[in-house]
Amino acid sequence: MRHPPSPPEAPINRLVLWNIDLTLVDVTIVARDAYAEAFRQVTGRPLVKLAPALGRPDSEIIFETLAINGVDAQDDHLPRFIEALGTGFAARRDRLATQGRMMPGAADALAGVARLRGVVQSVLTGTIKGNAVHKLAAFGLSRHIDFEVGGYGEEVYPKATLLQVAQSRAKAKYGRVFDQSSTVLIGDSTRDVQAARIGGAAMIAVASGRSTDAELRAAGADLVLPDLANPSEVVAAVARLTGDPTGRLAG
Repeated sequence: MRHPPSPPEAPINRLVLWNIDLTLVDVTIVARDAYAEAFRQVTGRPLVKLAPALGRPDSEIIFETLAINGVDAQDDHLPRFIEALGTGFAARRDRLATQGRMMPGAADALAGVARLRGVVQSVLTGTIKGNAVHKLAAFGLSRHIDFEVGGYGEEVYPKATLLQVAQSRAKAKYGRVFDQSSTVLIGDSTRDVQAARIGGAAMIAVASGRSTDAELRAAGADLVLPDLANPSEVVAAVARLTGDPTGRLAG
């Protein structure tokens, strides 16, 4: 018996970029331990105070951490610190699932968005690339992500520029221009919202981090949700913001 041919896959024409920390997962304890070890390796001193993340990239956090601990940054500090941070985090990856947590609804939201036609998902994160992979893999979330087209914390760009870098990477891979009509950023900080507004993306903000609902709205988010606990709302918003109010599913 002949089976009908499978329908052709829809071409990729929508890019969804996710922030990681406090949007999809919370691994604060493990991350701090890795930072402390990296600081000690690079400076020979114990870490007294870690600069707050506040939606910033690891490169910025590293420079501020050095400064507030009285260390004059040298040219080799950033690459050495990034290497040590990656090594220290990888050594602790088995602790991520036990000492961290997946944010409510994250798995279902990623899976739901993945079923939309023509969507590729990646990350726009302050985390360095290797650690971003570990964070999501620990909770079974990495299978939904194309890490090749993301933007990461070792890249010394403002986050809005990093968003455009991710769009350029997606264009190079999928042969489609991604702009504000076809790109959605999902994150939890006002810095994420500012990056979307400046860089050229629609913005779904979730008030699961340290920015309040009011702050996210004032920054200009297109939609503010309390968290990802209602995945169908996330999927519907992605569809609407990319010009597909029907939310057509793949397959």
